[in-house]
Amino acid sequence: MIAPRGSRLIAIVGGSGAGKSWLVARLCELLGDKACHLELDDFYRDCSALPPARRARVNFDIPHAIDWHAAERALFDAEAGQPTRVPRYDFATHCRRIEQEAWQPRPLVFVDGLWLLRRPDLRRRFALTVYLDTPLPLRRSRRLARDVVERGYDAAEVARRFATEVAPMHGRYVEPQKRRADLVLAQPFVEAEVVALAQRLWSLVEATAPLPPWMHETFRAELLARLLTHESCP
Repeated sequence: MIAPRGSRLIAIVGGSGAGKSWLVARLCELLGDKACHLELDDFYRDCSALPPARRARVNFDIPHAIDWHAAERALFDAEAGQPTRVPRYDFATHCRRIEQEAWQPRPLVFVDGLWLLRRPDLRRRFALTVYLDTPLPLRRSRRLARDVVERGYDAAEVARRFATEVAPMHGRYVEPQKRRADLVLAQPFVEAEVVALAQRLWSLVEATAPLPPWMHETFRAELLARLLTHESCP
């Protein structure tokens, strides 16, 4: 479904391993057909023209690694409530897949990525901006688990790149965005911060795809239950 007056974009920003995709998945489960997910990671620049050895030396933790022209086109289409095409990136080969997905926005579009809040012109596109403030040891352990299990990377190489590229670039490019966010969510999640998120999200739901008022408290309780359980975020 498309919101009659377009869609509202919500930025979920944080470092690699911060839990961005996990949080968006929980929010989309709760909001059902009123929300969808767009990932900045799908807009990494295609490295197919480079030999494999050269690809392995590319720094993927700097903003220039993203094809911003394609990403912004998709964001602008989504904001207008219009269908768009989204590339698919293969992290095992560092290449863009040939096929592109026809993608339809919903009233609320959660966009997760490392660098969505750096530029004022892009930041203004978002109706709500959220920064996930996750401790470095937790981000490192998640990154190691993801890259080894899901992407087939060598554990020692993942650890090396985290120390030499991911962590330094986080401090340079990602962490400074925290002061630009409307909401900052610490991990483990704090109840007061989750309640603030629930209130902001409910306001956007009311503005795009209204629900009966009696559902407000149910929505808040459900969000708290999904984010505050000990086993929630891996």
